[in-house]
Amino acid sequence: MSKTLVAYFSAGGTTKRAAQRLAAAANADLFEIRPAVPYTTADLNWMDNTSRSTLEMRDAAARPQIAEKLRNMADYDTVFLGYPIWWYVAPRIMESFAESYDFSGKTLIPFATSGGSDIGKTADTLKKLTPGANWKNGRLLNGGSDKELENWVKSL
Repeated sequence: MSKTLVAYFSAGGTTKRAAQRLAAAANADLFEIRPAVPYTTADLNWMDNTSRSTLEMRDAAARPQIAEKLRNMADYDTVFLGYPIWWYVAPRIMESFAESYDFSGKTLIPFATSGGSDIGKTADTLKKLTPGANWKNGRLLNGGSDKELENWVKSL
C-alpha cells in the first residue's frame, strides 16, 4: 500500500494552510519543515538587503539547517513538497530538505504559494538535487475550492 506525505515549509502560515488542505484532500501525512533557527519578521523582510532571507537567497550554496528530520521517509512513495515562492524560486531550506533524503523511486510533486508569482520553474533546482525521483508538474495553491484540490490530486 502506498503512503503519501505532504512536507512543507511555511514562513507566515499561508503555505501551512495550503498544506493542511492538501493533506486532507490526498489523505496524506503532514510534516512541517522547520528551520533550526526560526525566522523572525526582520529575517523575512525581503526589502532589506541585509535580512537573513535576502542573504540566503543571494547565496546558491546556503543551506539553512532543519530543526528536525523526518525519520520514516522510506515509508512514503509520494511526497508533495510545499513552499512559498521567494525570489521566483523555492526557499533555500527546501534545498536543505531535498539533500537530506534519498528520493530515488519516489514521486515528488511541488506546490507553492505566492503573493504575485506563479509556480513556474521554482522546482528546477530541487529536481537537480533529487536524482532518481519521478517529478510531476506542480501548481500554485493560493486558493480554490476543496473540490478543485481533490480533483487535482486525483488527476495525478
